[in-house]
Amino acid sequence: MNQSDQIASCDNPAVPIVLLLEIQQFLYREARLLDGEQYDEWLELLADDIHYWVPGVQARYRKDDAKFSVGRMAFFDDNLEYLKIRVARAKQPSAWAEDPPTRHFHLVGNIEVEKTENPAEWTVHSLILSNRHRTEDDEMEIKARRVDLVRRDQDGSLKLARRKVILQQTVLQSKNINTFL
Repeated sequence: MNQSDQIASCDNPAVPIVLLLEIQQFLYREARLLDGEQYDEWLELLADDIHYWVPGVQARYRKDDAKFSVGRMAFFDDNLEYLKIRVARAKQPSAWAEDPPTRHFHLVGNIEVEKTENPAEWTVHSLILSNRHRTEDDEMEIKARRVDLVRRDQDGSLKLARRKVILQQTVLQSKNINTFL
C-alpha cells in the first residue's frame, strides 16, 4: 500500500482527507484575516450569494421545535452588499466603537465536513471562540456553533456561501457586537 492509499484509508468515507484539510485551512485563513482586520481580503472569501445569519438565541423548552426562524430576531441577517457596508462603516474615522480598535482572536475547531447533493458544495460544522479586547479592561468572549456552506468556485477557489452562527449566550454582555464570527 503506497502513501496515497494509506492517507485515503484514514479519511472519512464521505469526504477525502485532502478536501477536509483544504477546508480547515480555508477556515483558519478566514480567522486570521478577521483577527488582522483584513476585511477586504475576507470579503473575497465570500460567495456573491452569501447569507450570513446570526439568529437571536432564546432559552426555549425542548418541545418548542422552532428554536430559530427567519421571522425571529437576528443579530445579523446579511447578504454580500450589507456585509460590504458593515466593512466600509468599520473603516470610517467616525466608527467610535472601533477607536481604539478592538483586538480580536478567533479560535476555530471541531471542524467536520459533509457532502451535499452538489459535488462542489459541502456543509461544514465548526465551533468558534471569538475573544475581543478593547481599551485596558473591556473583554468579551463569544462562543458559538457554526454551520457553513462552502462552495468551490469555477476558478477552483473555495467560497463561503452560507453561514449560520448559533450563539451559546442568550444575553450578550457586550456594548456592541461589532465582529464577524
